Amino acid sequence: MKTGYIFPGQGSQSVGMLNELASTFDTVERTYKEASEALGYDLWKLVNQGPDADLNQTHHTQPALLAAGVAVWRVLLEKAANKPVIMAGHSLGEYTALVCADAIDFQDAVTLVADRGRYMQEAVPAGNGAMAAILGLEDGVVAEICATSSQGEIVSCANYNSPGQIVIAGQTAAVERTVEALKAAGAKRSVVLPVSVPSHCALMKPAAEALRKRLESITIRSPLIPVLHNVDAKIRTSSEEIADALVEQLYQPVRWVDVMQAMAQQVDQVIECGPGKVLAGLSKRIDRELVCLPVYDTQTLEKVLS
Repeated sequence: MKTGYIFPGQGSQSVGMLNELASTFDTVERTYKEASEALGYDLWKLVNQGPDADLNQTHHTQPALLAAGVAVWRVLLEKAANKPVIMAGHSLGEYTALVCADAIDFQDAVTLVADRGRYMQEAVPAGNGAMAAILGLEDGVVAEICATSSQGEIVSCANYNSPGQIVIAGQTAAVERTVEALKAAGAKRSVVLPVSVPSHCALMKPAAEALRKRLESITIRSPLIPVLHNVDAKIRTSSEEIADALVEQLYQPVRWVDVMQAMAQQVDQVIECGPGKVLAGLSKRIDRELVCLPVYDTQTLEKVLS
C-alpha cells in the first residue's frame, strides 16, 4: 500500500505525551536526549513533568512536538512499517516532515523551531493578538466577513483545517468583532482559542523576516521523500524554495484541506506521527475514503503494523 505520513502542529502537546511508547521503545527518550543536547535544557523532563504553563510556551512547545514526531517516525522505521511515498505537516509539523525527509538535520531543526517560537512571540506581545475557530461556514463567507470586520486592523483566515472548519487570526479586537459577525452569519460555533500568538497572519511578518535570516545559518537539502508545503500544497526540491515556503508559512494560511487532497491522490493510507489524533480527525472530514491512522502509543502502533 502507498502510504503518506503527516505530523501535527501546536495544540497536540500535553504533559506526559509519548510516555507509554517510551516505556517500550528507548528510541523515544534517545530522541529527546538529542534535542536536549541541542537546546541546553532537559526537554524530556519538561515533557514528562511540566508544568503545563512551561510546556505551552511556544519556544518550548515547538521543539517538544518536533521531537515527538521524529521519535514516532524512528520507531516506525525500526518496526519496518511502510515507508512513505509523500509527507506533510501541519504548521510546525512541516518542519518535522522535513527532518524525517532528511532535508534538515534534527538538531538544527530543534533549535530553529525554538527560535521560530521566540520570533513569533516577540512579533506580537501577549494580549495583542488572538485566534478563533469557526465551524459551519464556507471558506469564502469567512474570508469576506474577516475583510468587512477588520475596520483597518488585521484579521484573516489562518488555517483551512477541514471543510467547514476554519481558524482566523489577527489583532484581538478585530478577531472579537469578526467572531460576533460570524455568529450572526450563522456559524455553528465560534470560539476564541487560548493561544498567545496569532499564527499565519500578517502580524507574523516581522517574525518571518527574522526566520529568513535564521534559515541562512542552517543547511537545507533536497528531501529524500517529497514534502507537501502548507502555503500551496506543492512539493519543493531546492533549498531556496523550501526556505521561502517556511518563511511564507508564518504569515500565510495553512491550506491543510488542499494538502490532504493532494496527498489522497497519491496514497492508499496515511499515518499521523505524534501525540494525539487531531489530524486523523480532520482527515475524516476532508476525505472519508482515505484511511488515516494515528500512532502515539503501543496500541496504535500495533494497529498500524497489523
